[in-house]
Amino acid sequence: MLHVACDLGPIRAVSASVTATAQGCEAEFRLDGRVPAIVLPARATPARMDNLWQTTCFEIFWQPLGGTRYREFNLSPSGCWAAYDFDDFREGMRDAPVDTIAIACSHDDGGLVLTASIAAALPAPAQVALNAIVAHPDGGKQFWALGFPPGKPEFHSEACRTLIIER
Repeated sequence: MLHVACDLGPIRAVSASVTATAQGCEAEFRLDGRVPAIVLPARATPARMDNLWQTTCFEIFWQPLGGTRYREFNLSPSGCWAAYDFDDFREGMRDAPVDTIAIACSHDDGGLVLTASIAAALPAPAQVALNAIVAHPDGGKQFWALGFPPGKPEFHSEACRTLIIER
């Protein structure tokens, strides 16, 4: 769903899926709409990189059921990625250990598909959030998630982690 404070803009729908694997997870994100009217980061050599959320980016938040710790993955159409562990809501942020993250992204005038294969320790069962940030050339952004808490878009909130994943 698009956050209530965001204008619809060039992207009309976002869909996402995630599947737990023995090594971590596989995810797919789709944008439907006028892709040439959004800001996409340039293709880059895949590497860990901070601040990917400042432009078009996709996120997975993974929290073991019953716990306060969670992991955040940022997945960029550029091929770059980030992974952070938190002890509680925005507390204790540090780089998360990851074996590998492979990102593939394709797009045309009407849509974008990003797939990610993540090899990292991901406990299950877990509550998971799938989010998208879509940057516009004027500096505005759209925020998409499975759910939102009241108020401003806050992807770190448990209210966004509405998907339950089991192995």
